Amino acid sequence: MSKILSRAALGPLFALVTAAHAATVTPPPAPPAVPFTKATVIAGARFFADHCSACHAVNNLRYKRMGADLGLSAAVIKKSFMKPGGANYLKGMQPAMTQAEAKKWLGLPPPNLSHMARALGPRFLYTYLTSFYWDPQRPSGWNNHVFPNVAMPNILAPWGGIYTKNGTLLVPGRESPAVFDRHVADVVAFLRYASDPSIFERRAIGRYVIGAFIILSILAYLLKKDYWREVHDKDDHSGSQKSATRKPTRKD
Repeated sequence: MSKILSRAALGPLFALVTAAHAATVTPPPAPPAVPFTKATVIAGARFFADHCSACHAVNNLRYKRMGADLGLSAAVIKKSFMKPGGANYLKGMQPAMTQAEAKKWLGLPPPNLSHMARALGPRFLYTYLTSFYWDPQRPSGWNNHVFPNVAMPNILAPWGGIYTKNGTLLVPGRESPAVFDRHVADVVAFLRYASDPSIFERRAIGRYVIGAFIILSILAYLLKKDYWREVHDKDDHSGSQKSATRKPTRKD
């Protein structure tokens, strides 16, 4: 009994500590205002295929499905997106690096970033990709603010530049910060789509589904009014008949 009471007393204290900690943590920066459209997803898929698919797999998204969702022909998919040798149009994106090579060079196979987008959200993924800094103490030379001691190197450094842990620019990138952020946001948009390929299909048919529900609701409302009008008419009719057949009382 004493244990139960002590836990009950400590519960509010833990809640207050958690709330105080959450208030002091600065939320990660939001991705730039890039619309989540087929154009941004295509741009992100092209950048991912050129620079990320050597290590990272997106094996849950088939090339054929991507072409159908984004309005791309099989010829365009095979030319622009099926970069690794031996890629199959009816299967998902496989990395050029084998599992054995990944374990030898990196210790573990690189994760499927679309799973990270699904589990942690595009906001975290964008923050992760833009939070690398130069760390000579690490084997790869890189570290990350939101993922300390990460094994992944900063492959985006040629475009975004090389920064120290405190934010000092060591080597400028080939792109301006705005253009670089746009490229990262495009990649995140593609990984967001890859984590849920039915999103464009749902958006396309969603308006019709909502319209059907509205029409059915109107019909149900009219049916309800008609039904209860007949009920009330029957009640009024039976009441009038009873009053007409009722015998008058004789007064003495």
